[in-house]
Amino acid sequence: MKKTIIVLKNELITTIKRKSFILTLLLLPLIGLIITLVIGNRDQSSGITSIISKLTASEEENLSIGLMDETKTITEIPDELKDRIKFYSNQEAANLELDSGVIKAFYFIPGDYVQKGEIVVYRPDFNPLSAGDDNYVIERLINSALLSENPEIMNLVNTFPKFKTELLTPEPQRDPEHQLTFFLPYIVTLLFYIVILGSSSMMLNSITNEKSNRVIEILLTSITPMQLLSGKIVALGLVGLLQTIVWSGTGLFILRLSGRSFALPQEFQLPASILVWGIIFFILGFILYASLMAGVGALVSNIKEASQATTILVIPMVIPLVLLAPVIENPNGVLAVILSLFPFTSPVSMMTRLSAGNVPFWQLLLAILLLLFSAYWIVRSVSSFFRAQYLLFGKEFKIKYFINAMSGKL
Repeated sequence: MKKTIIVLKNELITTIKRKSFILTLLLLPLIGLIITLVIGNRDQSSGITSIISKLTASEEENLSIGLMDETKTITEIPDELKDRIKFYSNQEAANLELDSGVIKAFYFIPGDYVQKGEIVVYRPDFNPLSAGDDNYVIERLINSALLSENPEIMNLVNTFPKFKTELLTPEPQRDPEHQLTFFLPYIVTLLFYIVILGSSSMMLNSITNEKSNRVIEILLTSITPMQLLSGKIVALGLVGLLQTIVWSGTGLFILRLSGRSFALPQEFQLPASILVWGIIFFILGFILYASLMAGVGALVSNIKEASQATTILVIPMVIPLVLLAPVIENPNGVLAVILSLFPFTSPVSMMTRLSAGNVPFWQLLLAILLLLFSAYWIVRSVSSFFRAQYLLFGKEFKIKYFINAMSGKL
């Protein structure tokens, strides 16, 4: 235990004194301040909702859609669509206004539409998000025109069933159209991704540097691999927590200093328990990934080779970011539950679910147990790498070496 504490102190002091660490610790809040000031335009009353609105605002949102109908099927436009549709009788005039930015898209319905069902769409550029919404408007307009003599059928075609989910445990309802419904879980997820991956990468750099300088070989003559690994994991875990505290605290201080308020609406207030769960999942997630990074560092010859090898390890951390939207939309769906229980995606995915809605207690407990077991097994397996590294020193890293070492077949 005494030797583990010595390793912990040395690693902690060495890491904190690095210029790269100090710059990262201070530059991130500074960049955040600059972005906040630029976006906010020094508007002292701006809140988080207005800032997000400015980030996501599109100049095309208020533009109309051009329409030319050769079939003469569409004779009038419903009142709710009059501000969004602009009729044209000449295609050249429509193209000119599209090019000048008067309209955002031009829909041309040819005379043989009834036979072929094809509509030509002209756009200055391709935007799949905007295109889907515009296509729906034109589709609704055509359906209304074709079924104008059958109002009952038209209402059925234009009306979609609304599904409302009621939870057994009541919670403040969030507006699905509100920007924070997506951005709040996104910010929490991204923060955990950066902190866990960043702290784990420090472990990789530490092991790789000490191995290339033959320092580890000297250390292992007086301490066990488990003592070395435990000391480094605890030290760099504390560094990760320090980064999070400094970044969060500095961000709040900057906002107060600039006279801004980031008070969240009542329905978006995160429960205090999320802090406790966050610390637990950060610690376990960090131990798991830091141990894997240490294992890679023990088997590679240099930093460049280590960077290439870690690409495989980072993939499970990227998956929750790629699948973030469906998890936020349905935080208790099958996909969200699987990602939050699988140990390699659990630390990030579970925090996404916690910030997006309620999570059953048994799932939290099961995720922690699976993470705890996986982290313990990986730490035990990786500690053996520091004995096997003498045989592999100078060899090119291969994934089969890593798998064999993890399974004890090296």
